[in-house]
Amino acid sequence: MGRDLDKERFSEAEFLRFGERLHEQLVVLRELLDRPGFGEGPTTIGAELELFLIDERGRPLPRNTEVRDRLGDPRVVPELGRYNLEVNLTPLPLAGRPFEELEREVQEALAQVDCGVEKSFKGGGAVPIGILPTLDTEDFTVDAITGENRYRALSRGFRRLRLEPFIVAIDDLELSVEDVILESANTSWQVHMRTPPDRFARLYNAAQLAIGPVLAVCGNSPIFLGRHLWEETRIALMEEAADDRDVERRFRRDGRVTFGSDWVREGAYELFEQCVRDYDPVLPDLSDGAARQDVPELRLHQGTVWHWNRAVYDPAEGGHLRVEMRALPAGPSAVDMAANAAFLLGLTLSQSERDLTGYRFGEAYQNFYRAARYGLGARLSWPGRHGDFDAAELVLELLPEAREALLAHGVAASDADPMLDIIRQRARLRRTGAVWQREALVCFDGDRERLVRRYRELALSDQPVHMWQ
Repeated sequence: MGRDLDKERFSEAEFLRFGERLHEQLVVLRELLDRPGFGEGPTTIGAELELFLIDERGRPLPRNTEVRDRLGDPRVVPELGRYNLEVNLTPLPLAGRPFEELEREVQEALAQVDCGVEKSFKGGGAVPIGILPTLDTEDFTVDAITGENRYRALSRGFRRLRLEPFIVAIDDLELSVEDVILESANTSWQVHMRTPPDRFARLYNAAQLAIGPVLAVCGNSPIFLGRHLWEETRIALMEEAADDRDVERRFRRDGRVTFGSDWVREGAYELFEQCVRDYDPVLPDLSDGAARQDVPELRLHQGTVWHWNRAVYDPAEGGHLRVEMRALPAGPSAVDMAANAAFLLGLTLSQSERDLTGYRFGEAYQNFYRAARYGLGARLSWPGRHGDFDAAELVLELLPEAREALLAHGVAASDADPMLDIIRQRARLRRTGAVWQREALVCFDGDRERLVRRYRELALSDQPVHMWQ
């Protein structure tokens, strides 16, 4: 979904033709994945960072296209909300010192965007945070949608599928919502890992298992509309805000944003086929003249189904597959995000050495939502261990496995160890970004604007959150 569209309105005939092309391109994808040598190459990683723009008070600043134009950096693109930007980081090999490099590029990009906001609008800046605490209901109007065709088309596509207004419910919070703008309340730190087709199922399943304890120690979204909700409220909010199922006829088990309902057994094709079978198109943009192996309609459609772990096909350099891990929140600091990526990738690689399809999927599913709700206070299960465990204690037990896997894949110990030590200290002290936000709001007598300003100051310092005062 990174490119804009030529128009925002599509006919029913275009929706029909788009659906036909999806089935045609599934056949092409199957042939590509079965081709000898497809997708082989060194393991590489990448990431996308979504940001909030704020004014001098700490309120959301709806000026993303102006900031993008001022920066002139192709890595920086607008997101759904006019107060959101996304930075697409440079892919790099897993072997070597990838997390040090991730931290460096994130810190440089944060400073660049922050400076661009401050100079353009005489104050304010950029904030990497799961949900901006100063968001209020007036920030979710149709006018808050970024003025590009792809976002207006996305809005129309959702209105075609569901009755509006619809109800978004999280705990005791209920909102009557129109359009898709509520998705803009969430910003993420999305990590990618390249994988050959024959390893995809194991790596994808391992990511599904790993994300539970990783998310528990990475919570950074506890406040929405002034209410204290989940440690990672993003998870519930995104699933509710992007649900395209009509309440009266929920024919599909999973919403458009979902953890899923079973292990992958056949590989990446299984997930692409499921997306075509189960999800109606919302952006039926028909390509002209694209190469056969680009499968552009299939890739566009896959980009509008937001599984927390998602299969990605990229036609670049002969084509390859990636596992996109979408559940981590943005922030708190560059070094925190690099550490989160190190733990997630290391734990995923370590668990990919076992066949998880004999482990009950419901356990991984429960872990994910318990971690999102309770953070380090969650009770989590784990294969080979009997009963439930305190999330913080489980994280501490799993860190050596993550380290061993990273080193086995060529990551320098001097890169992996400082990153994993940040996770260790966070778990030991039970100090996540979510915990800091809750405590700071009490300290500031409920002043959300002051909270955001202080958060920005500390995030830009690149100090890990367990050390924040």
